[in-house]
Amino acid sequence: MDETAALKKTPLHALHLSLGARMVPFAGYDMPVQYPAGVLKEHLWTRTSAGLFDVSHMGQIIVRSRSGSYEDAALALESLVPVDLVGLAENRQRYGFFTDDNGGILDDLMITHMDDYLFVVVNAACKDADLKHLQDHIGDRCEITSVDRALLALQGPRAVSVLAELWADLAYMKFMDVRHCRLHDVSCLVSRSGYSGEDGFEISVPADKAEDIAKRLLEHPDVQPIGLGARDSLRLEAGLCLYGNDIDQTTTPIEAALEWGMQKARKTGGARAGGFPGADRILSELQNGASRRRVGLKPEGKAPVRGHAKLYADAEGKTEIGEVTSGGFGPSAESPVAMGYVPVGHAAPGTQIYAEVRGKYLPVSVCALPFITPTYKR
Repeated sequence: MDETAALKKTPLHALHLSLGARMVPFAGYDMPVQYPAGVLKEHLWTRTSAGLFDVSHMGQIIVRSRSGSYEDAALALESLVPVDLVGLAENRQRYGFFTDDNGGILDDLMITHMDDYLFVVVNAACKDADLKHLQDHIGDRCEITSVDRALLALQGPRAVSVLAELWADLAYMKFMDVRHCRLHDVSCLVSRSGYSGEDGFEISVPADKAEDIAKRLLEHPDVQPIGLGARDSLRLEAGLCLYGNDIDQTTTPIEAALEWGMQKARKTGGARAGGFPGADRILSELQNGASRRRVGLKPEGKAPVRGHAKLYADAEGKTEIGEVTSGGFGPSAESPVAMGYVPVGHAAPGTQIYAEVRGKYLPVSVCALPFITPTYKR
């Protein structure tokens, strides 16, 4: 009871309880893992209609240069991420990651160019550390402000029609576009993005208006509430990393197959190459390759292979080569799916390796990611 009482609550906590959610501790918060429909139905509903997620546990941070210049703010933040922010157009969002001096990933995040400042969304478990990281390293150049707002994600093929009924211009946004708009007469910041592999939106709203907005969205026949269980299976099918599972300080962006998140300007020969923590190792791996690689894994048969399962080169389990970082059953893929790290010599699609499950060594095929075809509106 004391542990539950110590958990933080999002502005939608009472709504989750009223909807019959099963609550679990997650990143220090009491969060809904599923609703009465169950994880499988919630997953499939999101793939075919529109699912509403509470992601208010994530951190929302404003980075504004003390000079008032967007470019100064972008250059300051570029000293912490291997991402081109000077060249990021206004009202556009970009995926990025904080790196440490060894090239490891401190957190992954979304960064938006809003007028003269940057709006940054970070993971719940890392947000206090991220805030301190920003203050310690660029606080002399920038004002770093944590914003007390709720964050909702509406994901799925019908998300756009649902929101366009409230603000028609949202239908014309492209993937990673960000706009200020009013939904049910509430000022919101909306990005066309998400973490499901589906078209969708993330909606930053004032905390005191979050429950009203969520209730109104749930009144739409195409919208149902979705918990963390389905969020995890959706992102796994989409080949998306979960910080603390698939990426952390022991993994570099190149090992994690995230080099697509680095733009030309920050790479060797670029206009602002390097200049971020761990640049020597990351740029070297980018040019010469890393020793291991995050890959997709498809177990044979119907038995899921879960996170932390050991991977072997042989059916006898004599030569350990890696570990599964995320795994489970993919409802849309209609098969078990997993991700993990293997040496580059075993990373080619079609390579057969073996996963240890309850003392047995099950055959697993390395495959390309993602497991489903994303439907982002580019």
